[in-house]
Amino acid sequence: MPTQAHAFELELNSGRLRAHRYGPEGGKLTLCVHGLSANSRSYDFLGPELAAHGRSVVAIDLRGRGFSAVSGLGSYGWRNHALDVLQAATLLGAEHFEYVGHSMGAFIGLELARQACARLERVVLIDAIGIPEPASLLPIIAAVQRLGSVHATADAYVSAVQRLGIITPWSPVWETHYRYDLMAVDGGVRPRTDRAAVFEDMAYGATQVPRAFWPNLTMPSLLVRAGIPLGAGFIVSAGDREDYLRRVPRSEAVDIDANHYGVMTHPMTAAAIRRFLP
Repeated sequence: MPTQAHAFELELNSGRLRAHRYGPEGGKLTLCVHGLSANSRSYDFLGPELAAHGRSVVAIDLRGRGFSAVSGLGSYGWRNHALDVLQAATLLGAEHFEYVGHSMGAFIGLELARQACARLERVVLIDAIGIPEPASLLPIIAAVQRLGSVHATADAYVSAVQRLGIITPWSPVWETHYRYDLMAVDGGVRPRTDRAAVFEDMAYGATQVPRAFWPNLTMPSLLVRAGIPLGAGFIVSAGDREDYLRRVPRSEAVDIDANHYGVMTHPMTAAAIRRFLP
């Protein structure tokens, strides 16, 4: 039987944070962080795969996402998300921990390495290390546009997401992920994830130079790169992949035959991360 996601709450300085644990409480902590407009349930495939080896795998809803608190305008950005991750690890009893981040979660991992590299044992960066190719951003923007909109039913909402055609292959993980985020409102349902929070993080990311964070990756790091483009471009260019391996001393990389979303549910992603984490 797959390991089930156990939901619990953490009370941070910034507000309440929803988390899901896969595996035992007492194992080595692996903290997992989702992408820009996603939530913790995007780890419903990878979480059980990693927890099967005795780890305590905890995925969080970032502030403003899913069931976590909306902290208000001016309170987002990689720096503040990283502070939340560090406090979450402390509350979970871990001075040192492993980190897995997808998309914006990977950029938060770079910020974590800048803030507290001594606390990070190993870092997995899933399909984000530098400035994405411009053509790859159009599908991301299309996905973000769903936020704030009201749909008649949960089925109608999920169908609208599927019609975007960017999540391939569609799977029960993504079905659960998108339904988890819904709340009932007048006229139907809408996502809980706060549109303003997501747009603030998009604006913040546009001001950052991810390569400038690479020297802080003094711990072993693994880049999991999606080998199929998103739309007409790659989130991680071939040039960034090679530069990362050349410039980051304890780095590794693997290409997965999936796009930016499909990489989260690909068996080879799980296998690569299991090999990397001792």
